[in-house]
Amino acid sequence: MRKAIFIDKDGTLIQDVPYNVDPEKMVLEQYAGMAMQLFHKQGYMLVVITNQSGIARGYFKEEQLAGVQQKINELLLEYNVLLDGFFYCPHHPEGTISPYAINCNCRKPGPGMLQAAAEQLGVDLKQSWMIGDILHDVEAGNQAGCRSLLINNGHETEWMINPRRTPTYIASDLLDAAQFITKVNGHDTTISFTG
Repeated sequence: MRKAIFIDKDGTLIQDVPYNVDPEKMVLEQYAGMAMQLFHKQGYMLVVITNQSGIARGYFKEEQLAGVQQKINELLLEYNVLLDGFFYCPHHPEGTISPYAINCNCRKPGPGMLQAAAEQLGVDLKQSWMIGDILHDVEAGNQAGCRSLLINNGHETEWMINPRRTPTYIASDLLDAAQFITKVNGHDTTISFTG
């Protein structure tokens, strides 16, 4: 069984442009490439876990996400890493496009995408981490049996904390998260731990 970093896409890995599927508008978050490199060095699979309700809402087509995944890999290639998986939920109960307008188990804060990724990729959830910029990401990770980190970049506005929504650590950015996980694992790294 392998271990993985499950990572939210918008606002965590790439800059958040709402409902964007235009590769030209996609930019990595600051330090994200370095962080992904550090995760890769520690033997983690790199797996995007993202809600994409724009499909259910009719803002874009499901097949357009292939270009999104390709663009993220192009951006990461500069850091000599690639994604090992890209899992998305196209559903939303208030959607307008059938059959996507449903309640589902895959939409975060549900754990379904992480469970599916673990099954398909042979990942041990207990050795893995979920990283995101809102507490729904934390809750999804915790429910799946991962440890979870929150990137506190201003995107979480509700702060409804309960045991399922409590992160292991709150990081200032993705590199801070990577350095924390490196420290937890007892690995040496050329990037000094500042968190």
